[in-house]
Amino acid sequence: MIDKTLPTCRDAVAPVFNSATVMLGGFGNTGMPGRLLEALRETDKTGLILVSNGAGAGDYALGGLFKDGRVRKLIASFPAPNSTFFRERFQKGEIELELVPQGTLVERIRSAGAGIGGFYTPTAAGTELAAGKETRVLNGREYVFEMPIHADFALIKAYRGDRLGNLSYRGTMRNFNMIMATAAKHVVAEVDELVPLGTLSPEEIHTPGIFVDHVVQVERHPRLFEPQQKEESAT
Repeated sequence: MIDKTLPTCRDAVAPVFNSATVMLGGFGNTGMPGRLLEALRETDKTGLILVSNGAGAGDYALGGLFKDGRVRKLIASFPAPNSTFFRERFQKGEIELELVPQGTLVERIRSAGAGIGGFYTPTAAGTELAAGKETRVLNGREYVFEMPIHADFALIKAYRGDRLGNLSYRGTMRNFNMIMATAAKHVVAEVDELVPLGTLSPEEIHTPGIFVDHVVQVERHPRLFEPQQKEESAT
């Protein structure tokens, strides 16, 4: 019987190795696998290359990895002003930053999952972000060639999952989590609720289990938690 569930987040992140490239779902704190990130902090892994929309906030979860000095390079679109620990280490030259426009970041990840060798985009043409990259003029407009981003691991956040790894997201969990699940060699999902097989209808399955290696059910990180009543009032 196939059962991809694991009992703890520590078990789920155990395969991560030094200098691994790790994709992290989430848009800011929304949809971030906070418990998996805390479990990763408890390991001794270092030299990590992180792919994330941002750089975290505070001294927990993603921000905590920068505080602990575990990260060698960040590939991101928006390291926010409140990403204190990332900023401090970057200014000291301890972390390399590859800044990628948000839409380009999404498409580079999606391209990896779709098996596409790269794509042309007008975004960043004529700027420092295009330095060293191939460019072409198409229909009178300059385009920059961007390569896909592959990862060794993806740590993602979903609302519900089953033992086969089928995942269902809610609200803005459907940000980077879905595409990152297709672009990594090893995918671990942190879910709010583990449901019996067959509970999720085909229409509810946003990431099929074929993309997922392990699932762990855990309560949300207390500092990333958004009360359900707030979500309901926004709908």
